Amino acid sequence: MRMPLLVLVFLALLGAESSSLAGKDSRPNIVYLMSDDQCFHSLGCYGAPGAKTPHLDQLARDGIAFDHHYDTTAICMACRATVMTGMLEYKTGCNFDRGPLLQQDWEQSYPVLLKKAGYRTAFAGKFGFEVATSKQAKPGMPKGDFDVWAGGPGQTSYVTSQNPALARYAKEYPHSTLAYGAFGADFIRESAQSGQPFCLSISFKAPHQPVTPDPRFNEIYAGASFLKPENFGREKGLHFSEQSRLGRQYERFHSWHYSDDYDGVMAKYYQLIYAIDQAVGMIRAAIEQAGVQNQTVVIFTSDNGYLCGAHGYGSKVLPYEEASRVPLIIFDPQAPAEKAGTRIAALTGNVDFHPTILELAGIPIPKQVDGRSLIPLWRGNVDKIHQSLPLINVWGPEEVHSLAVVTEHDKFIFWPYQNETIKPAEEFYRLDRDPLELNNCLDDPDSRSQLQHTRKEYQHWVKHWQHEGVKRYGYEEMIRKFALVP
Repeated sequence: MRMPLLVLVFLALLGAESSSLAGKDSRPNIVYLMSDDQCFHSLGCYGAPGAKTPHLDQLARDGIAFDHHYDTTAICMACRATVMTGMLEYKTGCNFDRGPLLQQDWEQSYPVLLKKAGYRTAFAGKFGFEVATSKQAKPGMPKGDFDVWAGGPGQTSYVTSQNPALARYAKEYPHSTLAYGAFGADFIRESAQSGQPFCLSISFKAPHQPVTPDPRFNEIYAGASFLKPENFGREKGLHFSEQSRLGRQYERFHSWHYSDDYDGVMAKYYQLIYAIDQAVGMIRAAIEQAGVQNQTVVIFTSDNGYLCGAHGYGSKVLPYEEASRVPLIIFDPQAPAEKAGTRIAALTGNVDFHPTILELAGIPIPKQVDGRSLIPLWRGNVDKIHQSLPLINVWGPEEVHSLAVVTEHDKFIFWPYQNETIKPAEEFYRLDRDPLELNNCLDDPDSRSQLQHTRKEYQHWVKHWQHEGVKRYGYEEMIRKFALVP
C-alpha cells in the first residue's frame, strides 16, 4: 500500500531534522598539550623572572592555573602511561627498565575511550611508551587507534623532516616545535568542519635535551641574564640524602654547565619554551578561526619538571619540587566567568587528566583509575580532591630509588638504599613555609605532628602499592624495601 504524499513529505522533513540534530554534538572538544622537562617556574604566569611566554600567560588569564600540580613519576615514559590511563606507575608497570603498557590497560586509555565514543582523535609528538598484548609479546606504538597520527618513537627529533607524518610542514617549519603547532592547527580546522567532537593530544619534544632551540628565535634571549633561585647551588643541597647524589642528576650540575654558564644554559632552555609558547598561540588561533572557542577545552602541562641547578642538581627524576612539580593551565569555556585568571591551590597530579577528560566527554570513568576529575575544583564548590599523592622513582640505579608522599603542606621522602657506609634516609619538608626545601624538618620538635600525619599518608600509599600494584617487572619486590620505613 502506497503512503499518502503528505505523510511522505512529513517523514522526509522529520528525517532531515533528525539528521541535522545528529550532526550537532554538544560534547566539548579537548586539546591536551604537554611539554617535556619543563619546570613549574619557567612561565611568566608562574613568576619566572625574564621568561617570555605571552600565549601561555594569556591562557592562564583566560583560564585557571594550578599551583600544586605534580607528576607522580618524574620521568617521561611512566608519566605518559599514567596520563593516558589515570593509573599510577606501579599499576601500569610501564617505565624504562621495566616494561611496556599492556593492551588491556591501553584499551581503557582516554584516547581509545574517546574514539569509541565518537570523538575524532589525533596524536603528534613523542608518544613515550609502547603497548604489548602480553609481557612476552613484541610491543609497538598504537598509531592505528588514532584517526590522525603524527607520533614518533623514542625521544623523537627536533628535525621536522625526521617525522614522515610531518613532512609537509618541514619546509616552513624545519624545527619540530612549530611543526606540531601547524599540525594541531590543521587538525582543529578539519575537525571543526566534520561535525564530530575532537581530541587533539600533542607532546612537544621541547625543552628536552639535546639543547637544540629553533634558530628563528635566537634574538629572544640574546645576551639575557637570569636571576638564580635562592636554592641554587651545591651548598643548598648539603642536607639532602647521600642516596640522592648517587645518580646522574648530581653530576649534571657540572656536566650541563649550570655551575659555570647558568645564563647561557637557561637562555637556550627558555628559547625552547618560547617556541612552545608560539605553537600554543598557533593552536589557539586555529580554535578561534574555526569558531569552536566556546566548545574547546585546552590543557597545558609538562611530563616532569627540571632541576636547573637547584640544590646543585640537573635533570629530573628526583622527588624534589623542581623535578616533580610542573605547571598546569586549563581553559574551560564552560567555567564560571569569575574563575577566569584565578589560581587553584589544591593538590593535583598527572593521574587526574584521564578522569578529567572522560568526565568532560561524558564517559564513565573506569574503576581502576587512581586519579580524580579536576572539574569540581573550578565548576563546583570543591577545594580539595586529594589528601596526598605518591612520588615514585624506581628508574635508574637502585641507589637513587625513592618513594615520597606530598600533601598540600608537606613532603616526606624515604630512600631505602643501604650498604656498609650508607644507611636508609628520610627527609621531611614543610612546603607551606619552606617551598624551596631548604630545611629538613625530620628532627624538628615543632613539626612532629605534621610528620606523623604525613608518615600515615606514606603508609597509605605503601599499602595501596602492595594491594594493587602489578605482579610483573619487579614491582612486587620493590615495594618491600619501601615498606621498611619505621
